[in-house]
Amino acid sequence: MGRLIAGGLALAAAGWSLRNVPAELGGRARGERLERMVRSPQFRDGVFHNTTPSSTTPPPDSAPQMLREFVTDREGRKPAGPVPLVTSPAVRPSETGLSAVWYGHATTLVEIEGRRVLFDPVWSDRVSPVPFIGPRRIHPLPVPLSDLPVIDAVVISHDHYDHLDRATVRALTAGQSAPFLVPLGIGAHLERWGVPAERIIELDWEEEASVAGLRFVATAARHFSGRSLTRNDTLWGSWVVAGEHKRVFYAGDSGYFDGYARIGADHGPFDLTLMPIGAYSPGWPDIHMNPEEAVAAHLDLGGKLLLPVHWATFTLAFHPWAEPVDRLWYEAKARDVRLAIPRPGDRIDAGDAQPVDPWWELLKGA
Repeated sequence: MGRLIAGGLALAAAGWSLRNVPAELGGRARGERLERMVRSPQFRDGVFHNTTPSSTTPPPDSAPQMLREFVTDREGRKPAGPVPLVTSPAVRPSETGLSAVWYGHATTLVEIEGRRVLFDPVWSDRVSPVPFIGPRRIHPLPVPLSDLPVIDAVVISHDHYDHLDRATVRALTAGQSAPFLVPLGIGAHLERWGVPAERIIELDWEEEASVAGLRFVATAARHFSGRSLTRNDTLWGSWVVAGEHKRVFYAGDSGYFDGYARIGADHGPFDLTLMPIGAYSPGWPDIHMNPEEAVAAHLDLGGKLLLPVHWATFTLAFHPWAEPVDRLWYEAKARDVRLAIPRPGDRIDAGDAQPVDPWWELLKGA
């Protein structure tokens, strides 16, 4: 009887923990939103496509190597000690220029000409539709979400869980009044999660909107989308944010492609680029850049200062924890690229970036 009761309680607990999974999956586009998607040059055969042919799944012959990587050097995929956090940055926000606070992974607050833009905010402990399965945060958030200043715009690159987080969206909807700028189709997720329609701005590539005196342009990326087994039913992208004097580029998730040179020619040069450097693998070279490709893309864009994102916070690939930033630093020195590599929670001033402090060196695994 005791075992039956314990089993029943366990099943009840599991059912309770899974109650939000349908909502986590998001919504499906209908009506006018779906009509806009169908008209997109990126949409055909019922899904969105990259401009450059891309594979989103590893080739079958890569399976043995990936299995070896999965079972070996697991300790090296996490830091050897606590990641140092900054809760009170010494650098003050730039009132008229450009500064940025990196909170970990892709989540970054950009302060441009007195406005604040929050990119891909994720404050949850796991990036998964299920609360007890999936990649777990390696380091805590430097600040609670409630401590953020007033935000002028929230920008989302695509709908994967490590970039679009339901709990964070709901908290920002309740605690802030900023609009959400998203690629086509993602508005359906936001509406299901309670974001008012008037706070949702959906854009196709090369469409733009003006918010708080800033110009936002949705630009191309080489990636994919999906919060379930269905893929590419919403658009993914990168973003240009332009003020009167300063310009920022955020790559989101992307493999390297010739689109960066076009974006640089059309919208650059950029005072700051936020470039993903982690979660790469020979098994999926089309959809995630490696550090050397991130530097090449930064140069294609006409970037002046590169701030690396998409590393250090979640284990999403088999490479060692510090490898992305080591490779980035080496390549940047070889190609004379200016870097800012802050600790999570620290602020950098794009106009007065200090020399790189290799704080991660003491945290390399065995």
